[in-house]
Amino acid sequence: MKRTLGWVPDVPLPLWEGTFVSDDGAGPTARALLALEVIQSSPGITAARLGERLGVSERAARRYVGILREAHIPVESVRGPYGGFRVGRGVRLPPLTFSSREALGLVMATLDGHHRAGDPEDPVGSALGKILRALPEPVAAQAESVRRATAPAQDRGAVRPDSATAATLVDASVSGHRVRLDYRTEAGTVLDVEADPWAVVVRYGRWYLLCFSHAAQARRVFRVDRVRGVEVLAAAFRAPHDLDPVAALEEHLADGWEFEVDVL
Repeated sequence: MKRTLGWVPDVPLPLWEGTFVSDDGAGPTARALLALEVIQSSPGITAARLGERLGVSERAARRYVGILREAHIPVESVRGPYGGFRVGRGVRLPPLTFSSREALGLVMATLDGHHRAGDPEDPVGSALGKILRALPEPVAAQAESVRRATAPAQDRGAVRPDSATAATLVDASVSGHRVRLDYRTEAGTVLDVEADPWAVVVRYGRWYLLCFSHAAQARRVFRVDRVRGVEVLAAAFRAPHDLDPVAALEEHLADGWEFEVDVL
């Protein structure tokens, strides 16, 4: 027995970024699943707006909602000025998926707001760890490497680096590829640096690149927020096997290295 869908008023609601465009090769089941994704992310979306998002007519959008209901997915329709489609309780959401940059952005935002997020014993740190463990290994490895290399304290004057730059440096560090940096020092001097990015370390809210500079033939520490551009090179490297990034940076900033290291 088919269910009929009553009238749903068209009220203005925020649009998602982007629109699903109907593909003539897609079957009704695939389109119904797209409709489910839209409804889950935009509770209260109207039939007309759902059709716009899917690139189909309002009538077709209602048809896809009917397919979902026939599959025992509780898509509810609410009447009135604030009415629209929403998914009822009891529906299990699909697994979360993040790109490496999104995962790193999540870690950055969490560390910004909760300075003990790197501590697995902290409730926020524990929750963040669960999310990272659910991600694909290549994505989780980059975000986890930053979370581990975090000193649990916060500097309110710290400057958050560009997320794309940080993601590129973390990726190069994890994959073991040399980088070329376009870097501006605190004094305003512009440097062209070729280095092996051993680790990205977060200390007191500031992001540092612990690396080996080929021009200086020495270890160097760079502020990630001062990196204006980064190019990943084909040359590979291996970081010292016994390197403890947090301890190394703390030792340098507190007492200096046995061998000279500059923070530029």
